[in-house]
Amino acid sequence: MSPAGTEERERARRASAATDPPRGGWLADAVAHSWIFTPPRAALLDPTPADGPDPYGDPDPEWLRIDWRTHLRTVEVEGSAINYVDVGPTEDAAGAPIVFVHGLGGCWPNWLENIPHFARGHRVIALDLPGFGHSPLPSWDVSIESYGRILLAFCRQLGLGGAVLVGNSMGGFIAAEAMIQGAEAFAKLVLVSAAGISHSQMRSGPALTAARMTAVASPALLRLEQQALRRPGLRLRVFGGVFHNPLQLRTELLWEFAHGAGTEGFLRAVRGLVGYDFLDRLEAVETPAVIVWGRNDRIVPPADSAGYGDRLHNSHTVIYDRCGHCPMAERPVRFNRELEEFLASG
Repeated sequence: MSPAGTEERERARRASAATDPPRGGWLADAVAHSWIFTPPRAALLDPTPADGPDPYGDPDPEWLRIDWRTHLRTVEVEGSAINYVDVGPTEDAAGAPIVFVHGLGGCWPNWLENIPHFARGHRVIALDLPGFGHSPLPSWDVSIESYGRILLAFCRQLGLGGAVLVGNSMGGFIAAEAMIQGAEAFAKLVLVSAAGISHSQMRSGPALTAARMTAVASPALLRLEQQALRRPGLRLRVFGGVFHNPLQLRTELLWEFAHGAGTEGFLRAVRGLVGYDFLDRLEAVETPAVIVWGRNDRIVPPADSAGYGDRLHNSHTVIYDRCGHCPMAERPVRFNRELEEFLASG
């Protein structure tokens, strides 16, 4: 499902990173920096020490050896067609079902580093939210509230009672909203660099301007994607706002993330995200939760982790050092291990 890359080319890219200065011009700058909201001089939070192996990236990912076409499904929920993958045992699974929810501009492959690991003992679902990936734009108005309602209905329709919700960025915002609307349907909540705290106070004007910049630039970026993936300097410039060190990630994974950008629901989702305030309702959520954040996240401020931690009283927070906005993809070994431990806990 991705362009093949050789190990030799990967090593060459990484070795040349130190001598190839960032380049790329206005287009790369626009896409890389238009969604950076973390203040440039924000104090770094203290990292949480890892209790086991914690490499950056995965040099030999299992997902590259899977024919994902056999796991693709479509279901209609409240008049909206939702594309998703369904992997793992549907009956007699050892653990609760897991539902992965991507962020703004994302799609279900954002969870490629995690799905195979958990599918060994869980039914694992990862969906394209309406308006993203291969799920068409819905007829209803896009908002965090409506996405939360659809996610809840989606889980009920698929018989995913007692599921664990795992959401990244806007997907964490939506997962938390779904938990507020129907906590009885879920067993646990995992928020990964989740939007929803500082975004509740954000003004719509600057955010929509940034969204339009990204939406306009994305088609041109995708035409240049092969060049960006081949050249370390451009690769760093294009992806450095999202990942702490894109030079240490597989090009196939970056390709998958790039192909989630510029989708139809982007601008509508921004309108629904900015200014939506559910903070006073978060405190009513008693479901066990874990909050995971990249210490070097440049998109959603790491300080927002405390905003969730202070309100979700049955939660704990983990801060990953040398990690950007996508801990599940940047440090998958640690993320998968610690999520497995959380799932096994009482």
